[in-house]
Order: sequence, then C-alpha cells, then structure tokens
Amino acid sequence: MIRSRIIGTGRAVPPKVLTNDDLSRMVDTSDSWIVERTGIRERHILDPSQAASDLAAEAGRQACRKAGVDPSAVDCIIVGTVTGDCPFPATATFVQKKLGAPAGSCAFDLSAACAGFLYGVSIADAFIRVGQFKHVLVIGVEVLSRIVDWTDRSTCVLFGDAAGAVLMTAGDDQSAGRLLSTHLFADGSLAEILWQPVGGSREPATPEAVAGKRHFVQMNGREVYKHAVRNMAACARTALEANGYSADDVAWVIAHQANLRILEGVSDRVGIPMSRFFTNVDRYGNTSSASVPTALDEAIEQGKLKPGDLLVFAALGGGLAWASAAVRW
Repeated sequence: MIRSRIIGTGRAVPPKVLTNDDLSRMVDTSDSWIVERTGIRERHILDPSQAASDLAAEAGRQACRKAGVDPSAVDCIIVGTVTGDCPFPATATFVQKKLGAPAGSCAFDLSAACAGFLYGVSIADAFIRVGQFKHVLVIGVEVLSRIVDWTDRSTCVLFGDAAGAVLMTAGDDQSAGRLLSTHLFADGSLAEILWQPVGGSREPATPEAVAGKRHFVQMNGREVYKHAVRNMAACARTALEANGYSADDVAWVIAHQANLRILEGVSDRVGIPMSRFFTNVDRYGNTSSASVPTALDEAIEQGKLKPGDLLVFAALGGGLAWASAAVRW
C-alpha cells in the first residue's frame, strides 16, 4: 500500500520579539493578564521589508535540506495562509521562485485559516498516493501582525508571525513518518465569529471600511474558545478511532498553538494528559496555519519524538474549519 510520509521539516521565525511587557506599553494589558488567559509570553514580528513568501521559502528550504532533497526536485508546493503576499498570484508561486523549484511544477495556496496546514497535508497525501507528484512541499505561513488591530487587546496579544513546512513523498506501511489518515471539517454558519470582513469582493477595502478597522481580524473569543475545544477534541478522537487506537496509544499531540487554555480543554476532553501535548505557544503565540508545522519541527529538534511514536495533529481556525491527522513517526 502506498503511503505518503514526512521526510523533512523546517521553520522560519522572525528575529524580532514582542514581549507581553512591550504590549503593555502599547495597549491596556499586562504580562500577568495575558499569561493567565492565554499562556503566551512573547511572539515574533516580521520586519516590514519582508513578506509571507520570505518566511515560507526559508521554512521550505530547511525542510528540503533536512530531507536531503534539492528544491529542484520539488514538483508541488502547497501554501496554507490567510496573509499571503498579495491577493493574487498565489504566494506559493513566489515561494517556488525563491526556492528554485522548477518552472512548470505545481504551486498553489489554500485558505483554511489555522487548519490550513493540515488541509494542505491532506491534499498532498492524496496527490502522492495516486502518483501525481513525487515531492510535495506543504507550508503553513502567516504574517498576522499585518492584519491585527494593535489597539485591541482582545486580539493583538494573541498573534505572531512564523512559517513551518514539511516535505512529503511516497512510502509504504513500514515507512517512518507515514501518514495514517487525515480528517477535514468545516461549518460556514460560524464564519463570522472569526474572520477578516474587509478586503474581498464582499466588502472591498474602502476608506470608510478601513477607518472602521474592519480590515483587521474580528473575533468572538468566547465562541471561538468553545468551538475550538469541542471540535479539536472531536477530530483528534476521529483520527484515533479511524486507525483503531485509543488515547493511551498517543505519544504526542501536535496541536494548533492557539491558546494554552484551549489546549488544556482539548486535553481534558480527549483524555490525553498535557504532558503529551507539545507546546510552544508561550514563545510564538498563535501563528495560525504555521503553528502545527512549527511545533512539529521544534519537537524534532528537541529530541521529543522517537521512531514508532504515534502522533496526532489537530487544528481549528476561521471558517470555521478544523482538521486532524494521525502519523506513525
């Protein structure tokens, strides 16, 4: 049986750090208030001279290097993002050029907010299993600092900038890093509890809309928290049940790093202790589609993952869209 597998990971995080104390000088908040409610202590902010494709290309370059595959061998690039370089063309095309991936190879973006990386992994899995592409680079990248209202303490304390990537290729039932299953979900009736209203065909970015700050992220925090805990736990259980496993079989949960309190709620619901949740939300904040691959790359770097470990990925974001995957490391 052909399986897709992860053979390389990478991440790119801007050097500039914005701490909670820095934020307390910008908006009415404090380190203790932010940590108590979110677990976040700092986040990284991309320099104005750079764009999403710069971060994405660096993360992709690292993933290729660790896999021992030259970027010229990458025949498909999938970028999950809601903060691409521009409305069109796809940010993935800029990444293709910056990486030196071959002209004529496939490159496209997808928009599933914080679940974007896992949606991309699912598509890459299908491409590889049918033999359409050999080396698929899946990248989650966000520059959320560009769409956050820095006077709104309910949102600006949460988000950061980063990119994470995995390089995927074909394997079999014995291959390390093999993808066991992916599970994708959405509920459009909840779209407006987490969205960016202005900037598309529905509501163009007029001077009036910008003056009303409707081009920034809008979020109903209480509702997002409720649905994030419920749906991330449910889709994690779905990934386990689909493969005949239980919570006790899981070595690590690599979940969307939205908020430490959300992760604790998921832990309680799915019955997997927080000691088996890899977390870096305290240092990066919520990086949306970048958070799962960034956490995966860091977990590998820290030597947390062992051959044969069962991993569960889970994420939820605007749409609402959510997703999970099971991987045998």
